[in-house]
Amino acid sequence: MSADTDSTGPADEDAATLSRPGPAGRDPADCGLGRLRRVGPAERMRILVIGGRAIRVAVREGAPGWPPLLLCNGIGASLELFQPFVGALDPRRPVIRFDMPGIGGSPAPVIPYHLGTLAPLLAGLLDQLGYQQADVLGISWGGGLAQQFALSRPDRVRRLVLVATGPGSLMVPGHPRVLLRMLTPRRHRDPGHAGRIAGELYGGSAREDPALARNLLHATTRVGSPGPARGYFYQLLSGLGWTSLPWLPKLRPPTLILAGDDDPIIPLVNARIMHRLIPHSQLYVYQGGHLELAARAEDVAPVVEAFLGSQA
Repeated sequence: MSADTDSTGPADEDAATLSRPGPAGRDPADCGLGRLRRVGPAERMRILVIGGRAIRVAVREGAPGWPPLLLCNGIGASLELFQPFVGALDPRRPVIRFDMPGIGGSPAPVIPYHLGTLAPLLAGLLDQLGYQQADVLGISWGGGLAQQFALSRPDRVRRLVLVATGPGSLMVPGHPRVLLRMLTPRRHRDPGHAGRIAGELYGGSAREDPALARNLLHATTRVGSPGPARGYFYQLLSGLGWTSLPWLPKLRPPTLILAGDDDPIIPLVNARIMHRLIPHSQLYVYQGGHLELAARAEDVAPVVEAFLGSQA
């Protein structure tokens, strides 16, 4: 993958060990994309109740003194989608990932919520895990959540990584046909459908290997279910009317923006706009589409590691 770079009280649910993917070049089926394997650094899986919302959380402890990396996922995707990326990170790095209410192993919410009100959810998650501050990475919808958290609680965010995301409702949209595919959770429930639309929807590696995208979307979860449909729709509706665009110049944490040159959902121009508006941000454009953080984790993870480990 080549790129151009521009600088301008908890209840234990289960104790699980999630796999690290194999070395670059191995078949995706052997790299933890479609199943969990009992190898690699252990992660503690549990249900936490934060502000009345119950969410499934996976925590990899890492080494003492290392700041944790908090991962925020996209619409309808469970925390297992991050597994190849987590496995490609330095094993000393603590990692926190979670399912939004009604997604993956998190119980369905009773009432809808809005993205603009979710900063306390992340702050409460860090509080319960005993962390004052974290590096935060958000992909797609999760990138909006990461931005909201960094704007609302800059004291809790050491560094910010935004992947395949935009500034919300005030952004350059993808093709209408692509956006229509996002209105239903069918791709998370029907592997055959996911494979058929993967290239058109996600671009990049999904055009070359639709089965890879299908396996990522259907990575095995402990509960064996993508969650009730209303969890997906609540998450989808939560972003209505939300935008970060006017406030991006106020973002203070050092920020890395990662974007693909073939992303049908979030066109590359959005990353360039955000880069211009976020002070002292870095932009890294990779060859690929919307899912490369997981699909080509061995290429993307070193870029993130270099940013997290660099001097401010």
